[in-house]
Amino acid sequence: MKAMIVLACLLATAAAAEETRPRPVNPGTTPQAQRLLEFLQALQGKYTVSGQHNFIVSGSRFTERFRELTGKTPLLWGSDFSFAYQGDAPVRFQHCGPLNLTEPGTPPATTGLTPEAARDALVKNAIRAWRDGHIVTLMWHACPPGMGDTCDGKAIWTLENRPSQQWWDELTTDGTKTNEAWKAQADVIAGYLKQLKDAGVPVLWRPYHEMNGVWFWWCDKKGENGFRKLWIMMYDRYVNHHHLDNLLWVWNTNAPRDRPGDEAFAYEDFWPGEAYVDVLAADVYRDDWKQSHHDDLLKLAQGKPIAIGEMAPPPTLETLVEQPSWTWFMPWGNLLFWGNGPERMKALVASDRVLTQERVRRDEDGTWWIRP
Repeated sequence: MKAMIVLACLLATAAAAEETRPRPVNPGTTPQAQRLLEFLQALQGKYTVSGQHNFIVSGSRFTERFRELTGKTPLLWGSDFSFAYQGDAPVRFQHCGPLNLTEPGTPPATTGLTPEAARDALVKNAIRAWRDGHIVTLMWHACPPGMGDTCDGKAIWTLENRPSQQWWDELTTDGTKTNEAWKAQADVIAGYLKQLKDAGVPVLWRPYHEMNGVWFWWCDKKGENGFRKLWIMMYDRYVNHHHLDNLLWVWNTNAPRDRPGDEAFAYEDFWPGEAYVDVLAADVYRDDWKQSHHDDLLKLAQGKPIAIGEMAPPPTLETLVEQPSWTWFMPWGNLLFWGNGPERMKALVASDRVLTQERVRRDEDGTWWIRP
């Protein structure tokens, strides 16, 4: 009888654990991606993963600079599929990290690097980062559909000339010329993500970031016929057509703000729905660490992990304690090394709350552990 009671307790415990295990929105998600999501979910409210963005032309240079600065290695490795810059004012768009410009911090000049060569190198760097024990997150500064991979930066950074609703409706209507151009463009990036899948690399995939702002061509399209349709269109294309089961879907907003000409609107106006998002993120710039940026995103998440997709400067440790549910943060490229960024980052990685690569390990099956 006692053995039966013990067995019943064990079965109940296992059932409870299964019930609370986070489920990726893609039912076919790879075991490595599933375990990564479980790790992030378990961190929420207790720890924050350190990260660092690397421009596509920079390899892992900014990750290495982070380590040189702090003596610790950021656990999260980020980069961008990017675009090839074409135009006469490269300095205006250098912050977007074009794949054929010299990296930010140097005089911007074209390098002759092709999208194919740059992205082949990116895939190799991402595979190396994963095998070296990093978590990988990738994004995409995309040219508007119909332009392929090469465009003037003004076509992406469209503060003065965002697309009309008519164009948007054509983009998000299956079979139109604009929609077919989008498929062709998105399929190119899917090919590189497929290489990462074949290499066993799960990816925190955060396309079309900062959609609630007013600067990119995919920004400021609210409601049912707005950004939501583009997000679901990509999800369907990548999950159901290309079977990219190594992706965890990171819906990456900007922290809301009311700066004239630089607004970012409420998160919920651009929410695609819980069936299409694994992690919710916000980008926080200008030291704008309002409590509401954290609390409102946490409320919308309904138990899903939340994160700081990009930032500059870093928060103080006190802010991170007051906003405990951020599961990772990622400084944007060279901006970590400006102003008070270095001193803040040194304080953050010295705390027990922030996880660097030295503080975790990953088993062969993709299970993550925090070292005692």
